[in-house]
Amino acid sequence: MVRALSNALEQNRLHHAYLFTGTRGVGKTTIARILAKSLNCDTGITAAPCGTCSACVNIDSGNFVDLIELDAASNTQVDNMRELLENALYAPTSARYKIYIIDEVHMLSKSAFNAMLKTLEEPPAHVKFVLATTDPQKIPVTVLSRCLQFNLKQIPLTKIVAHLKAILTEEKINSDAVSLQLLARAAQGSMRDALSMLDQAIAFGQGEVAEASVREMLGAIDQNYLYDLLDSLVQNDGEKMLSIADEMEVRSLSFDTALQDLGALLHRIALAQTVPKAIAEEVPERERIFALAKTFSPEDVQLFYQIALHGRGDLSLAPDEYAGFTMTLMRMLAFMPDSIEPEKVSPREGGKKETTRQPITSQKQASPVISAAPVEKSVSATPTKSVSSQSCDDWPTLVEQLALKGMAKMLAQHSEASTLSADRIELCVPEIHKHLLEKNYQEKIQEAVNQHFGQPVKLKISLGSVTGITPAVLQQQKIDEKQSAAVAAIESDPVVQALVENFDAKIIASSIKPIE
Repeated sequence: MVRALSNALEQNRLHHAYLFTGTRGVGKTTIARILAKSLNCDTGITAAPCGTCSACVNIDSGNFVDLIELDAASNTQVDNMRELLENALYAPTSARYKIYIIDEVHMLSKSAFNAMLKTLEEPPAHVKFVLATTDPQKIPVTVLSRCLQFNLKQIPLTKIVAHLKAILTEEKINSDAVSLQLLARAAQGSMRDALSMLDQAIAFGQGEVAEASVREMLGAIDQNYLYDLLDSLVQNDGEKMLSIADEMEVRSLSFDTALQDLGALLHRIALAQTVPKAIAEEVPERERIFALAKTFSPEDVQLFYQIALHGRGDLSLAPDEYAGFTMTLMRMLAFMPDSIEPEKVSPREGGKKETTRQPITSQKQASPVISAAPVEKSVSATPTKSVSSQSCDDWPTLVEQLALKGMAKMLAQHSEASTLSADRIELCVPEIHKHLLEKNYQEKIQEAVNQHFGQPVKLKISLGSVTGITPAVLQQQKIDEKQSAAVAAIESDPVVQALVENFDAKIIASSIKPIE
């Protein structure tokens, strides 16, 4: 936008009406005043006004008679607009151009816009309009089409931090990097909001800007809580996670903000896994972010990110915020993998192997700790179970007996066995489910079949054509059969039939659910 305006001023290719759009506090009115100085500077029309001539000084001080600023939010009526436009017909008093800055222009009434339209169609040569709004969708297209429109983006967090730091350095006020990042993040791209909160933080902190006081002022979530939650998640420690949530509740921290910050943290962890350079060196929590990036698999991070987003969206539907927040944590815990590979253990745990959590199997056998040895080796000493008499049709039954869960179970359910013997299993996965062929999912199936048969089983999973008799298909067929039976039972019920016959009632089949 600066480049376009500078080129227009240098080439004297000026438009009669400009429209600046963008969120609050990004500089719309400020740039409008700079443009007014550029058009009326005593040195001539320039992209670099001197700032020292009478025109520049008076514009800066708000005393320039040919610069008229109007707040449309307070002057919405057509009479105000007609009076302004009538004055526009007169030549400027002492300036080169008469500048009209109309802020929040979307607040004008329809009749006021119609009155403005006539002047925009045939503007006097000595008049320039600069319109500013946070909501351009409410401006009639007839007005939009007659303006040169510029959209101001939100100010990046790093630039807000740099500007706040420069101000505090000039004012000789102590601060730290974390507190400035908290203020910049809370400003959400608005420099004006950031400056307002900075003034408040200085007053709140008794003349200095410190992390503890800024967090207290903003009601921000202590990031240590979030890291401790994820560390507890790695250890499958639900009791610790609830303890942290209880502590947050005692401190009256916002659970909505907690889920928002947790989503932001998971986003940074995902960046650390895929684009490490995206995490700047000056980020205070950089080491802990990369430690968690090594602990979680990329798939888990994506899943937990979605859970955090959905949990925040469902917060208003929960019995209370505490219940909604803790339910989100329990959902993450439910989807946590059964074991963590040794190389993925957080450095904060000193390199110790995590204790694994095994699901209870139908055979009620002891749950062995999964070995760190290659998947070809046996991980259990349970008696060998012969499958010599089984055929490929028994794969769906075998899937139900395996100790699988999550995405690994989904991969098994969408597979079909082409070979099934005591020492070899070959599975085919249709092209539509190729996204399930992740290495760690295959390894979990390998571990499960080794444990189930008590001996090493050579497992091969590949893409291929299937007949359609996969465990998932068979399971869906059973569900459909139960549903059909339930619908038939309702339709044949004498009471229901009487209601249909006597009262013209209709059966909503989708509302019928089979009793398990």
